[in-house]
Formats: sequence, structure tokens, C-alpha cells
Amino acid sequence: MGYYKSIRAFALLLVFVVIALILSSCATPEHKLIPREVLFGNPVKSNAQISPDGTKMAYLAPVNNVLNVWVKTIGKEDDKAVTKDDNRGIHRYFWAADSKHIMYLQDVGGNENFRLYGVDLETDDIKDFTPFENVRVEIVDRNKHFPNELLIMMNKENPQVFDIYHLDLTSGELEMTARNPGNIVGWVADPNLKVRCAMASNPEGGLDLMYRANEKASWKKVIAWGSDDALNSGPISFTKDGKSLYCLDSRDANAGRLVKIDIATGDMKEIIAEDPQYDVSDVMIHPDTYEIQAVSFVKARREWKILDESVKDDYELISKLDYGDYSVRDRDNADDTWVVGFTKDNGPVSYWAFDRKAKKGTFLFDSRPILKNYNLAQMEPISFKSRDGFTIYGYITYPVGEGRNNLPMILNVHGGPWARDTWGYNGEAQWFANRGYACLQVNFRGSAGYGKDFINASNREWGGKMHDDLVDGVNWAIDNGIADPEKIAIYGGSYGGYAALVGATFTPDLFCCAVDIVGPSNLISWITSIPPYWAPMRALLYKRIGNPETEEEFLNSRSPLFKVDQIKIPMLIAQGANDPRVPQAESEQIVEAMKEKGIDYEYMLFPDEGHGFAKPENRLKFYAAAEKFLAKHLGGRYQEGE
Repeated sequence: MGYYKSIRAFALLLVFVVIALILSSCATPEHKLIPREVLFGNPVKSNAQISPDGTKMAYLAPVNNVLNVWVKTIGKEDDKAVTKDDNRGIHRYFWAADSKHIMYLQDVGGNENFRLYGVDLETDDIKDFTPFENVRVEIVDRNKHFPNELLIMMNKENPQVFDIYHLDLTSGELEMTARNPGNIVGWVADPNLKVRCAMASNPEGGLDLMYRANEKASWKKVIAWGSDDALNSGPISFTKDGKSLYCLDSRDANAGRLVKIDIATGDMKEIIAEDPQYDVSDVMIHPDTYEIQAVSFVKARREWKILDESVKDDYELISKLDYGDYSVRDRDNADDTWVVGFTKDNGPVSYWAFDRKAKKGTFLFDSRPILKNYNLAQMEPISFKSRDGFTIYGYITYPVGEGRNNLPMILNVHGGPWARDTWGYNGEAQWFANRGYACLQVNFRGSAGYGKDFINASNREWGGKMHDDLVDGVNWAIDNGIADPEKIAIYGGSYGGYAALVGATFTPDLFCCAVDIVGPSNLISWITSIPPYWAPMRALLYKRIGNPETEEEFLNSRSPLFKVDQIKIPMLIAQGANDPRVPQAESEQIVEAMKEKGIDYEYMLFPDEGHGFAKPENRLKFYAAAEKFLAKHLGGRYQEGE
């Protein structure tokens, strides 16, 4: 009898041990340190694209830790790397319309002078189609009906402006087909691959829509978008007959509406989609009929409006394949197969192939499958009122399992500034949350997508009301008990880097430390050093920020460099030596000023980077330093080593 009691006691003990282990294992992911390599290293695979003939799939994946393009035959396991980059990695690629070439853009050291390369998939030969020094290439259009041709633009003749070139993929011959008179900032080709529309900047900071009947005709202005409408308006595509143009247009409205314009007269023929507050975002156009099939609005989350009944069932079925916000990333010429991407806030981007005939989706891959081993945080939409009455939107990400009160917090400011934060997987938000910080992302005035009243409220407000919105966001978090007022950092890149410098100099008592990545410190020296090909947009910059030729005192008052003596907090500044947008001098002049005044700072200069860090080893080096810096001043967790 005693034997059976002891067995029962042992069994009960074993049950308790097993339960404890299960509970422990369930809790562990919440507190497991996510390695920086997982968050910021190269994805396993990303950016799936189907060949126009529907027979092959391409994607980006590392070769010796450098991103390259891989191609596989659909239905086979014959995956093969077709590019041979061994330095910066390839980030921008696409299929040529002939299905025989993979095209990609690459610069040197982050200088953004992109060259166009092509891989012949039959011979594996790689050709530099634009072997020109100090020239930047951008893609204008490809067309399924002209499979051996491509339209590109280059600033080859004049570094300040981009001319149009026709590229023959078979011979490699380049022919200029449109010369830039000096004010064109964008070109639009018709269904016959002929450039017949252009966007011209005007001296008032607005944009003019130019049109010509054919390549030999003279240009004429058909629409003038004033400076108030310039950032919410612009051409998208011709209709199939070449007589009308789809445009975003915020004239007589607050937000950018999708409209159809009679291209010869400039008259509006139809309002296709609109929202009173949000600009139209993505537009899906049928590749043969050129009819609008669907549009999206990015509100707190992406919302789709289906306009073509023939794809309504497809979108309904796609929405059930996975969770998160989805979009059609690519489609083959026959329009039988769509490549769909799903973005989630607490998991990797997933890619699917959707067979429209079989009405079936096939999972392709997750971009970072290892993320599924960790309990990631959720990104939650928020809103608050600015001090002058605007509703400001944004997102907050809380540490998993650590409550929502009195947390150390990082204000993570987006770049642009005419961009915005969106819902979905964000490596930095997950990084901050995993290390024990709340991450606040504020779409301050000037952020894109919220209509022209909101974006125009940022005019001449760099370091002014734009910063007030960020401060109001911090105060919202403090007032709601979320943030510990003694442990708040400001962090960002590009405009976000400028905002971090402004936070340290204009409101030094609000933050305990700041991290600036490639942010301008002196608005005058920055505006006067813009890349040459930004010259046609100079009037817009003067309108939005200030004129360095006539407003020196005003711009100095909004420049952190001239308020260095107000810094009370430690700073981390990171810069790419080859940055064409925010030159190295912007970081070094404020570093030198801090050095002279004995202010605590750390400075990281990456000699082989530009506006941000493309190489994973550089990213990981920066994030290791930033993590240690933040842990020192905010008290969060830290992963040892680089």
C-alpha cells in the first residue's frame, strides 16, 4: 500500500513539475532577448516577383550575407542566385517585360548614383547598361507589349535634370527621346511606351502638368497644381486610348482624390475614388484595359475599395489567406497569378501566390521565419489633440508582459518628413519593446496621407509646430501614465534625426538622451548642399522650409547647430560618409560644436554608407552601439557584443 502511495505522490510531483515547465516555457518568449541579427540582419527571403510569362519566380535572398536576386522555375526546386553582388546587396530589382532579363539598380557606397544592370537568364551574363560615372538612373516604365524595351531617365547631360532614354535590351542601345528643359521632375509614358506627359516645377513651389500629343509636338500646360496641392496631386497613368490621364488631385478637396482628366483640355471627367480626410494610396490598374480595379486608403490600417467587380471575389479570397494588411505586389501577363504580400505587426511579412483560375492561394515564404520563435509586441493605433486643435495620429508599441504604466519610452520619429509611419512589422519598434521600452511613433503635421490641410500645416514649421506635435505626443503618454517622465529618449533618421537634434536643443528638459541618424543640423547649409538633381524642387523646399537666400535669421532660429549650448543630455550621432541627401558635414559640425562645449556625445561615421545603412554588418554595428547607449540612459535590456 505504501508503495502505491509513493508512486502516486511521485506521479503528482511529476505532474506539478511538468505543469511548471509548461508555464515557464509559455512565459519565456515574453522575456527572451531577440538577437539584433534576427531583427536587423538580412531577411531569409523577400520581395517575391513573378516573371511576366508566369513561369518563374524571383526573390531576394543572401549569398554570403549579401542580398542577391534568386530565380526558380514555378513547380520546381531549382532555386539559383542569378546576380553576384558581394558588397552592398541588391535592394531594387524587377523583371524585364521579356521574362529573359532580371534588371537591378546599384550604387557605390551609398552615393545614390544608381546604375542599371541586367542579367541574361539564358547565358548568366551580367551587363551594365548605364556605365556612366556620377550619373543617376531611375526607371520610368516597362510595357508587356514592348518586351525588349525600357524607358529610363538619367542626369547624364546635366547633373541637375533627368532626360528620357529609350533602352533596347537586345542591343543595349540608348537613345534620348525627351530632353529636360530644366524644370521637369517626373515623366509619364502612354500605353505605347511614348512619353507624353511630364511634371514641371514652378517658381511658386507648385507643379504643372505638361502634355504633348506625340514625341515631336510641343509641350503645353494643362493643369497647374499650386503649392498647396503639390504634395497631394500628380499623374498616375494614361487610359488605354491615350486620351485621358488618371491623377491624384486635391484641388477643390482636402485629400488627394483619384480622378480621370481629359489630357488635351485638363478638364476633370470623373472622380473615381475619394475620402474626405485620407489621400488615395495604392492604385491597382488592369494591365490590358488600363481600368482602375482597386484603390487603398492608409488610415490606422490599410483599407481597400474594390472598383472592378471582376476582382471582388479574388480580393475576398485573398483576405482569408493570412492575417494582417495585404496588397497585390505583382501579377503575370496573363493575369492568372498574383503575388500577394501580408504585413503584420507581430510577425514577418508573408508572401503568397494566388491562382485566379483555381481560386487558391499557395504559401511562398516568410521574410524572417525565425521571428515566429519570439513573442512579438503588437502595434496599436493612437490619437490625441495637438495644442492648436489638430487630431494627431500615430502608433504605440508596448513591451510584452511588462505592463503599460510608467515605462521608459522612446519617441521614434519618422523621416521624410512628407512620409508617415504605418501599421505593420517594424524592426525598431520590436527592438525597443523587447528591450523594455514603449515605442511611440507620431505622425506629426506634414506627415503624408492625411490630406493637404494637414500636410500644409507644416509649412515653415520645421523645429516649430512640427516639433510641438511630437512634444504633445510625449505629454499625452505622460498624462496617460504610460511614460516615465524621467526616462524618455528621442530617436530618428533623416528628418527624424533633425527632430532628435531639435529635441536635444529646443526642449532639452523633456528627454534624457537623443539618437540622431543622418539628420541635418543647420538648415541653411543643408538646403544649399542638396544633390544637384534636387535643383528643380528648390522652390518647393523654400516654400515648405524657408529661403536661405532671404531668411537666414529665420532658418538659423530653426537650426539645432545654433542652440548647442542648450543641450543637457547625452547624444549619439551616426552618419554615412557618402550621403548625398544629408552630407557628412551636417553631423560633423554639430559634433565639433558639442566637443568644444564639453557635451557628452558619441559619433559613428560609416565610410561605406550613405543615407542610412544598407550593409547588415554596419546596421548591426550601429544598433549594438545604440542599444548600449539607450540601456545606459534608460535602463533597458542589452545584448552583449556587436
